[in-house]
Amino acid sequence: MRQRASQRLHRPSIRRHALTDTEEGIHRRAAGLWRTEEGSAATELVVVTPLLVLVLLVMVALGRLATARLRVDDAAHQAGRAATLARTPDQARRQAGAAAGAALSASSPACTRSTVQTDTGAFAPGGVVRVTVACTAALGVVGLPGHVTITRTAVSAIDSHRGVSR
Repeated sequence: MRQRASQRLHRPSIRRHALTDTEEGIHRRAAGLWRTEEGSAATELVVVTPLLVLVLLVMVALGRLATARLRVDDAAHQAGRAATLARTPDQARRQAGAAAGAALSASSPACTRSTVQTDTGAFAPGGVVRVTVACTAALGVVGLPGHVTITRTAVSAIDSHRGVSR
């Protein structure tokens, strides 16, 4: 009895049908195609390259955006400082505009349009001057939004030990 039980365990319970020569050749060729990896590196490269280019373009755009923000912030600071050195509110507005224009013209990426607003409401010794600089910067990256408007405000104190003429 023991021999019969062990023989039953080793016998396959499902019989496979015999393949014809044509079916067997097709089966071998299909199995061979799935096993080889010829051309897979080229296919992966074709799929990944556009994504890598897009990531590179986004990185360039973000770098240019960060640079533009720093430049506009610096222009607002310089304009505020120039305004506090003026003796009259009108002169403060002119000097702030000139300082901001000079700072932005030397920057890259270039501003296609810029505005400078100078608040001289508290223009007196010990008071403050508030300068707001807005710049529309060109990012210059193909396929991404080309312009972004950046606005920065700087507040600068007027020296309390100086004379002001109105």
